[in-house]
Amino acid sequence: MPHHWKFFRTGGLVQASLKTPEDLKALGELDPKLWVALGCPVKGLEIDEKTLALIDTDGDGRVREPDIIAAAKWATSQLKNPDLMLQSADGLPLSAIDATTEDGRALLSAARLILNNLGTPQVDTLTVATFTYPKDFYSPTRINGDGVIAPEAAADADTKALIADIMTAMGSTKGKTGAVGVTPDQVEAFFTELSGYADWTTTGTSADLRVFGEQTDAAYAAVAAVRSKVDDYFTRCRMIGFDIRSAEAINRPADHYLALSAKNLSLRGNPVGAPLAPASAAAEVASFPIALAAPDAPLPLTTGINPAWVAAVAQLRGDAVAIAFGVDKTTLSEAEWMDLSGRFAAYEKWLSTKPGDKVAAIDWARAKEILDGKGRAELDALLGRDAEQAPGFNSLVDLERLVRYRRDLNTVLHNFVNFAHFYAKESNAIFQAGQLYLDARSCELCVKVDDPAAHSTIAAMSKLCIAYVDCRRPGATMKIAACFTQGDSDYLFVGRNGIFIDRQGRDWDATITKLIDNPISIRQAFLSPYKKFVAFIEDYLAKRAAAADTAITSTLSSAATPGAPAAAAAPPPPPKLDIGMLAAIGVAVGGITTATAALFSALFGLGAWMPLGIAGVLVAISAPSMFIAWLKLRQRTLGPLLEASGWAINGRVKINIPLGKSLTQMATLPPGSERHFTDPYRDKAAFWRTFFFWVVVGVVGAALAYARWKHQFPFEDKPEKTTVTTTAAPAK
Repeated sequence: MPHHWKFFRTGGLVQASLKTPEDLKALGELDPKLWVALGCPVKGLEIDEKTLALIDTDGDGRVREPDIIAAAKWATSQLKNPDLMLQSADGLPLSAIDATTEDGRALLSAARLILNNLGTPQVDTLTVATFTYPKDFYSPTRINGDGVIAPEAAADADTKALIADIMTAMGSTKGKTGAVGVTPDQVEAFFTELSGYADWTTTGTSADLRVFGEQTDAAYAAVAAVRSKVDDYFTRCRMIGFDIRSAEAINRPADHYLALSAKNLSLRGNPVGAPLAPASAAAEVASFPIALAAPDAPLPLTTGINPAWVAAVAQLRGDAVAIAFGVDKTTLSEAEWMDLSGRFAAYEKWLSTKPGDKVAAIDWARAKEILDGKGRAELDALLGRDAEQAPGFNSLVDLERLVRYRRDLNTVLHNFVNFAHFYAKESNAIFQAGQLYLDARSCELCVKVDDPAAHSTIAAMSKLCIAYVDCRRPGATMKIAACFTQGDSDYLFVGRNGIFIDRQGRDWDATITKLIDNPISIRQAFLSPYKKFVAFIEDYLAKRAAAADTAITSTLSSAATPGAPAAAAAPPPPPKLDIGMLAAIGVAVGGITTATAALFSALFGLGAWMPLGIAGVLVAISAPSMFIAWLKLRQRTLGPLLEASGWAINGRVKINIPLGKSLTQMATLPPGSERHFTDPYRDKAAFWRTFFFWVVVGVVGAALAYARWKHQFPFEDKPEKTTVTTTAAPAK
């Protein structure tokens, strides 16, 4: 049966209710179109980033709908009572983990591992702080199940030395805990290769291979060092024997020596048998024949040798020829050379079967000691203990995930599937960074931004009045976008300073750097035309006064400066107005006067209804701006503001006037406060001038109203009454 969902309406938005574990388990059945958000960034929110990183299983830095579904499903499946996922508490009792499943048993094993390593095995509740390990929690001396055994984990010196030998031969591995040691695979590979090396070394002791006894290794090395060059020499001898004309070319023409003579031919510092750098003159010398070839000529061993090969030939004579043919041997025929080389055929074949070079650096005596000792058994015991704890270690991440989900998953759900925390008065949403105090208001809808220029491009579509603010405190900076949703924007401008209080209670100096101006309230829109008119008059008067002051200052300066040059010729008088322009001005002034008179006549003609008439005029003036403000206030929405910060908002999260009032608080006196209106610096003269002005206006208005009531309004033309006197004619 499909899950029975419940929905609630807040701020005009219908949202899914998450009140039961069944709601969490069935999140995958909830139509994504009914989610308020479908994605959010991992960083920059007022929630532990590590929790969001654990929810973000693909590690792309964003939490999406499938991540939330998987997190809720996994968390509820690990607990005996999934109600714990809806309580947002920092503390997971071990008894709450469902031990009837394989995953649950692994989680309990991980819990025992961490509590034992912390030295608190008696604790039965894990918190997020439990996973803030001390420095020695992952000490190399501990067997913790990460699959790496460090030398410090061994109890005896022999096993420690064995682990060090394995690390030297096979390389080391850094475990998840940071300890450096060896893995089971490295141990197995080491002993396999060491056993093979030992068998190979034992085979190499037979008399068939050791043709020169203990000197076999040195003799073979001497032969191998010159083999290619000596073979080349005898081949050249055979070539010259085949055709004598090739002698000069085979032994290198004279011009080759001429080109070589201009170079530095020093051979000092080159080890015996070591290859020379190809680009050096010494390497070029070494490329010449080892000796001058001639038909059937033997290889000289004492004189007539290429200088680059003198040392190698001397070593050949001393280590191999002297043993095989006697110490007095000074030349070596081709047959003798072939005989000498052939004696090492079996030795060469044995060398080709060498198991590898990783353990070759280990001394043979040390290798036998390792193979015959008990180090392998001790190391296998350590590896076995480590393997026993491996399930617990591998589940440490999942255990921390479960503890963090217990604390934070409910918060994530109520800021993702629905926005219950945003609409709730007692809590804040995870995207609300704190409160900005500025212009006698506190703004609670403040979000962190990285790039105000890029953010404002999309955020402007929210129809909110947004101030981008730079926040500073010692050693830290931050940028926020603060939304003003109550009051007006008359005194919001770039450069104004305030104070920002973040969610941790820290205060920051705040300065407005950019402003997106949108209507904030109907009251602001009502007064806007009059404020603009007053501002226009003030600006006009200021410009006229400044121009007059400049002209007067210039005239006085010219008159007061001795020897000043004569004043420039007066500008030509402006052209006189023609009769047509004067007539047009007259018509305009007359029209304005007539309209004004008609307006006042109509107002005062209302009699007792005159206040309603005045109100109607005011409404007529303010109605356009109020209507525009009303349209924009209806369009205010949270979506673009969060979209610009990386969210994927699915629902239309509108910010109506009541919600806006809750997001921006105006300065009000506390209940029960005493107010004293005596101001020692009050301008009393200005007060009385204003008072008498309004008294006069009131008296004149009352008089005009009374006159109109008696049909004696002075501006209304009325025909005079004439009295006709009739005189009777005298009687005749």
